[in-house]
Amino acid sequence: MSPNATGWGAFRRALAAGQSGIRRIRLFDPSPLKTQIAGQILDLDLKRFLPDSDRDLRHVSRAVPLSIAASTEALTDAGLLKLGDGRATARMGMEESRRFGVCIGSGGGAAEFSERQYAIFFGRAGGHADADRLSIYNIPSSTTGNLSSELSIYFGLHGLSHVVSDGCTSSSDAIGYALEHIRRGRLDRVLTGGVDATVTPGIVAGFDVMRVLASRWNDEPEKASRPFDASRDGFVLSEGSWMFVLEKEDLARARGATIYAEIRGTGATCESYHRVKLENGNESARAMRLALEDAGLAADEIGHVQMHGTSTVMNDVIETAAVKEAFGPSSSRLACSSVKSMIGHPQGASGAAGLAAALVPILDGVAPPTINLAAPGDGCDLDYVPGRARAISCDACLINTLAFGSKNAALVVSRYVA
Repeated sequence: MSPNATGWGAFRRALAAGQSGIRRIRLFDPSPLKTQIAGQILDLDLKRFLPDSDRDLRHVSRAVPLSIAASTEALTDAGLLKLGDGRATARMGMEESRRFGVCIGSGGGAAEFSERQYAIFFGRAGGHADADRLSIYNIPSSTTGNLSSELSIYFGLHGLSHVVSDGCTSSSDAIGYALEHIRRGRLDRVLTGGVDATVTPGIVAGFDVMRVLASRWNDEPEKASRPFDASRDGFVLSEGSWMFVLEKEDLARARGATIYAEIRGTGATCESYHRVKLENGNESARAMRLALEDAGLAADEIGHVQMHGTSTVMNDVIETAAVKEAFGPSSSRLACSSVKSMIGHPQGASGAAGLAAALVPILDGVAPPTINLAAPGDGCDLDYVPGRARAISCDACLINTLAFGSKNAALVVSRYVA
């Protein structure tokens, strides 16, 4: 569920076409704010994914129906879902469901719901007149950990139900965590990926104060997210959910499921430097090398890197240096791109969005472009597939992610060969 397309097929086509999903904010009135643009999902009836009257949008974060929508598509595509009595149920017995877990990543978690609840409680004028309109589920629905519980309950899954929340590396780490549970034989399947829905007045204002959002492009939203370009002035906040079914190969083959790719390796490090700044990218490079080592692949076997590519001046330069350090001479022939140029920055869902984008070179033979890249900035000297998609022969991709607090994570995904 992405700002530039809803649905897996539409997302693949949108990336190949270089389609932007950045628009003026419509989820609330952005007029008082310096930044008035974002990546939003506006063409999806969220209530369709909350069929029960006690689970309507008033009682949960916007992240919940977004993640249910993406999960519904993933489970249906995998042949693991049936619908009945207004609620989705996994197509399996109790013993199978006990070995089917949920592990998702989210940076903002339920922050959107909490902000709504505080607005009700304090009222626009600062009074408490609206306190009786608070949701009865104010407390549980305000927690980040409850996001996975909503998915477990909705789909009837009885394995572990966890949320990884460590900033913009959240979903990369969640996918890596899911992989380890399957490798160790603790689970057979995991519903994994990421979700964030943090386009709110308070969060946009907070990022504005930090001076990290693009603010010069309110009249031309589609041009605002411009990773690695000399005229970039910050990232574009966005929302979305990208979910996957990760399972043992023999189970998928026995069911006749479409196997899109194989998660081969993960790596994670911490630079231990600053709350929001990066130092030099050395630990990001090490995370990429760890992922390659875990995957059992050499640097020259990677055909595409899906960059974190936020469109902030410092991060783009440091990430470029990190990729060059991690890949050495191979970096000169890599096709690197940033899906954020089209969808904005979905925070903790970044790794999952990057994984979805990295499947396009493997499945369709197309490297997604970095749109809005007219003239690379100083220190940005890789091949970022500027402007338009490019035909590519690619058997393996690396997805790189960075986060506040000096965190780094990388994933390696490869073509599935039966």
